[in-house]
Amino acid sequence: MPSMIREIFHGKCQDIRSYSPLTLAYIGDAVYDLIIRTAVVEKANRPANILHHITVKYVSAGAQARIVTALQEHFTQEEQTVYQRGKNAKPHTMAKNASPADYKKATGFEAVLGWLYLKDDMERILELVRKGIEAADIENL
Repeated sequence: MPSMIREIFHGKCQDIRSYSPLTLAYIGDAVYDLIIRTAVVEKANRPANILHHITVKYVSAGAQARIVTALQEHFTQEEQTVYQRGKNAKPHTMAKNASPADYKKATGFEAVLGWLYLKDDMERILELVRKGIEAADIENL
């Protein structure tokens, strides 16, 4: 997918190892949000406010922190390294409804998803998100 976007919009090909962890988290947040929104919409055609209420259960920093805590044993060494970089990054803002620890874990998780997305590895992203939701015992989509 990113390669198609890069081609259509004439983006430059950049080594993803050079991206900052917060840049990876920025794109990873959008990818994760789109996956969850898609899964929620696929379950039922409902009013947008109800879709949003369901989605929030999965996209909050607290939920993402639980997911990544449950997932860490499934990370490859490279994914673990990206996670640590994201978790240890110094964000300019903090979520208002999350603890600093949960926010950092969520940022690390989003960095992994962003890194995988930029590698064009959507299959691995979907595998991790599915495993994470199941392992964190969050109501399955």
